[in-house]
Amino acid sequence: MIESIKKWSDKTPRLLRAALNLALILVAVILVIAMFKEIWEIFHSIFYDTSESFYQITEEILVFFLYFEFLALIIKYFEMEYHFPLRYFIYIGITAIVRYIIIDHESALATLLLSGAILVLLVSLFVANTKTLRRDMN
Repeated sequence: MIESIKKWSDKTPRLLRAALNLALILVAVILVIAMFKEIWEIFHSIFYDTSESFYQITEEILVFFLYFEFLALIIKYFEMEYHFPLRYFIYIGITAIVRYIIIDHESALATLLLSGAILVLLVSLFVANTKTLRRDMN
């Protein structure tokens, strides 16, 4: 009975990791498709649809970078032996906040608070990039 439980407890993490890896590969494929779609929309906005404003084109570019950063995060997950580096989540957070500031910049106080959030994330990034906290440098 104990051997049977041990056998299942050894197989369960491998099965779950395989399911997670498959799901991440599917997400990566969807992100690649979304990136190419975003590239097409940026190209179309710049060269064909001249009625779009600078803010709309900038928003599309930042959405592209969000897709790019999530894809880079998935790549790093596999390269770092099934570990998500914290700094990539911070990059994504900074990009998302910048995108939000560009889209909704009507309230000066909200923009100031969001800028403060970016500063906190930058300090966190500095701390996360110290040699003692980085797994990829050890």
